Amino acid sequence: MSGEGVSAVGTSATGRPTQEGILRRQSAREPAARTYARALPIVPVRARGLTIEGADGRRYLDCLSGAGTLALGHNHPVVLEAIRTVLDSGAPLNVPDLATPVRDAFITELFRTLPSGLAAHARVQFCGPAGTDAVEAALGLVRAATGRTGVLAFTGAHHGMTSGFFDAPGGAFGIRATRLPFPQDYRCPFGVGGDRGADLAARWTESVLNDPRSGVRPPAGMILEPVQGEGGVLPAPDAWMRRIRQITAERSIPLIADEAQTGVGRTGAFWAVEHSGITPDVMVLSKAIGGSLPLAAIVYRDSLGVWEAGAQVSTFRGNQLAMAAGAATLAYVRSHRLADRAATLGAHMLSQLRKLARDVPCIGDVRGRGLMIGIEMVDPEALYDSGEHQRAGRQGRAGAHDLEGSRTNPTGEAAAAAPGSSEVLRAGSAGPGQVGVSADVASSRLHSSAQGEDIPTADVRGPHPAAPGLAAAVQRECLRRGLIVELGGRHVGVVRLLPPLTISDEQAAAVLDRLADAVEAVARAHTGRTGQVDHGRSGPSQQPTGPPPRHGSGT
Repeated sequence: MSGEGVSAVGTSATGRPTQEGILRRQSAREPAARTYARALPIVPVRARGLTIEGADGRRYLDCLSGAGTLALGHNHPVVLEAIRTVLDSGAPLNVPDLATPVRDAFITELFRTLPSGLAAHARVQFCGPAGTDAVEAALGLVRAATGRTGVLAFTGAHHGMTSGFFDAPGGAFGIRATRLPFPQDYRCPFGVGGDRGADLAARWTESVLNDPRSGVRPPAGMILEPVQGEGGVLPAPDAWMRRIRQITAERSIPLIADEAQTGVGRTGAFWAVEHSGITPDVMVLSKAIGGSLPLAAIVYRDSLGVWEAGAQVSTFRGNQLAMAAGAATLAYVRSHRLADRAATLGAHMLSQLRKLARDVPCIGDVRGRGLMIGIEMVDPEALYDSGEHQRAGRQGRAGAHDLEGSRTNPTGEAAAAAPGSSEVLRAGSAGPGQVGVSADVASSRLHSSAQGEDIPTADVRGPHPAAPGLAAAVQRECLRRGLIVELGGRHVGVVRLLPPLTISDEQAAAVLDRLADAVEAVARAHTGRTGQVDHGRSGPSQQPTGPPPRHGSGT
């Protein structure tokens, strides 16, 4: 890079590397498999709490939080103090599975937070440094305990990237995992949503296990996420979770709850399974349990512990700095009741985003739980070919509003709730943290004939197609306004918020303001109708051109 005050290797006259030089070298040296770096071209050099400062001096509100690893935000004082204490003590930094005071303190604090039904009869196994290692360990555990090999997983699931379990995520196509329908309202796989959709999903699971000709052998275990994160921020309904627990318990199928992203207060409970009151047989833990440093473990019922010595090992299962940082994080979240704080603030943020969604057609759905929030972007102007519509068909007198079977939209996804379905249209029918179906989905209704039959008067439509391009545009506009957000979902069309649990009310307001500005800018550019989504907030709306602004509030 050339220019006054800048050397050929991309450093300033003061010796500080320039952002442009670092980004250029990264692009030249690292593969196209990079994810966050491609969408977020910044070079963080300092961070504290919610705020990141880039090498170019710009400051950002970070709602990525290290992909959910930073429950207390960047460089929280209690985390730094815990790390310094270990460093200053002269203690070994990695001692595989030897007992140490730091390890003992971490396990003690972890067991203090576990669901009561599990804590009294639990064992903990430390794994490799990532959640995917813990998933591998959990599967190895239940396979050893049951003598079976198959596993039940759910559509849209994400349980890591290792080859040993690459067949369980929803995007893989191996044969070892049987994928079952995960309940959701906006794109319900059965086309009904709400309680009825969740009930059908549970019935499907039960049928597969009961049917001797289903092709599914008795599995070693079932793994699920209480809230699907990468799948699009989909909270599992509490009643469905309890039903799944009953189904698995009655058939002696170990239930594995993947809490890698949902744990440590993120969803408004210390562990997301606590919302439903269930006790899983195994919990997969990672991300926030390390207090920002790599750490992963499984906690399981001692009755499953049939492993022999050396059956599950990893070089980095004794990371003392991560255990110290993790113990400090767990204790702080517990003692400061940050899970309750996440529930309260998350409900407020969801409410504000739903108000925004009513005026912005390209927001198809807003959902989440606690401070795990998703905004699904759709194309409101996309046309459905008549061949894509499926008529509801005649319904009997007894089931006037109970449409059966599934409908697909042009994305290939299952359509959302049936227009006129009472499960969808009644207030509060959506699952936890979900808005339910947008108003346009219910535009076609069934009318009763004189004979009492329901005759469809118009084609039944599902939700609009997902719009990954609009989601990516929102992410770019957020970055220009000093806000870092993540993308996810089946079609990468969901804008995700994962702020630290320590976010203040003022910072939350700044996040919402910048996000709303970004969404409105993208909506105007998409529709070409300037001012259509003006909400009357004070001050001019940010435009999608020009340098990123310096925001004062919340930084």
